[in-house]
Amino acid sequence: CHYVEHKAMGVFALASRIRKGLEFPEYDGKDRVHQLTIKNYKSVMKRYDVMVIYYHKSVGEDRMSRKQFEVEELALEVLDDLEDEDIGFGLVDSKKDRAVAKKLGLLEVESIYIFADDEIIEYDGELAADTLLEFLYDVIEEPVEIISNDRELKGFHHIEEDIKLMGYFKSAKSSHFTEYDDAAEEFHPFIKFFATFEPKIAKKLNLKMNEVDFYEPFMIKPVTIPGKPYTEDDIVSFIEEHDRPTLRKLEPHSMYEIWEDDINGQHIVAFAEESDPDGYEFLEILKEVAQENTENPDLSIIWIDPDDFPLMVPYWEKTFRIDLSSPQIGVVDVEDADSVWMEMDDEENMPTADELDTWIEDVMSGRINPGDETDYNHDDDEEEDDDDEDDDDDDDYNDDDDDDDGNEDDEDE
Repeated sequence: CHYVEHKAMGVFALASRIRKGLEFPEYDGKDRVHQLTIKNYKSVMKRYDVMVIYYHKSVGEDRMSRKQFEVEELALEVLDDLEDEDIGFGLVDSKKDRAVAKKLGLLEVESIYIFADDEIIEYDGELAADTLLEFLYDVIEEPVEIISNDRELKGFHHIEEDIKLMGYFKSAKSSHFTEYDDAAEEFHPFIKFFATFEPKIAKKLNLKMNEVDFYEPFMIKPVTIPGKPYTEDDIVSFIEEHDRPTLRKLEPHSMYEIWEDDINGQHIVAFAEESDPDGYEFLEILKEVAQENTENPDLSIIWIDPDDFPLMVPYWEKTFRIDLSSPQIGVVDVEDADSVWMEMDDEENMPTADELDTWIEDVMSGRINPGDETDYNHDDDEEEDDDDEDDDDDDDYNDDDDDDDGNEDDEDE
């Protein structure tokens, strides 16, 4: 199972190694990457406010030098944009430094762990400087972002691709805000927490004092967490019960975590370029379907924008036998990468929300599954209705009454 997951997703890591440019930050004379051992790891980690540790497979001396160079290069790129931040990078060999891994609680080999404010955060994205940099910016931010004016509120509303929470409290000294802030630390930086102390902002959000709204990605209306005022455990429990969105976007900083969160070994995957008119139209249809099915805990659709993963497009097209120049939706088996895709005749004949909803229902019922050898056409439902009528007339069937629907029925059988 893990082998094929890595087969399907491991190419992300391979692709991330390809350089986009040829200019690299110059070495500034500082030791950026440390090989952590049982003797030095405590002293090294005390030097930094944030420590990024790469827990890797055991390698020989020559390969170790190359890995050191690769991580050094990554560190230079990241730290070039974080000059004012006290961040260090460390390497832990899974064989030679097993004792260090045990002391630090490192569990998954070939993973990156970030130590900050007595918290251990596992980074589940691609090993690329820009992606890691963006993630580190989120790590060093406060767990709760305060919204104080209309401009900041507008920015809050523009965030639609992530799970987010908004709470209204009397002040930062409020005990209820403290509970909220403690809950935010549990999910930082993966889930975005916001709060306001301004009555005018709360009124625009229809929030009452000490109330928290939970926003699922791409949903128009939030869900108010019941039972205010809340304890930290109340908020944590609610999030854990609702942390698999109906529609979620695959992003470089969280792609492995999302891919591993499958339902019965399968993912419903939609490819659509948001910047493309057809892709945008299809995405809007997808959002409509997700909003209509938001109460279904067994439905989760992964949206992938090919523009975010340009190096992966040839791999996906070859593996799934699809053309990503136009929108696609299919169901993928995470174990062997088998898939079946909804057939869309041309770009001008995209499925309606009802047709897409019917297709999703067929996937969830098992009628459509990755073992199918033929694509699903959203015109099939109309054909099957005709077929059913033909079946009712089987006793009266004769050669003179032969029609196209009867032939199609024979082909389907």
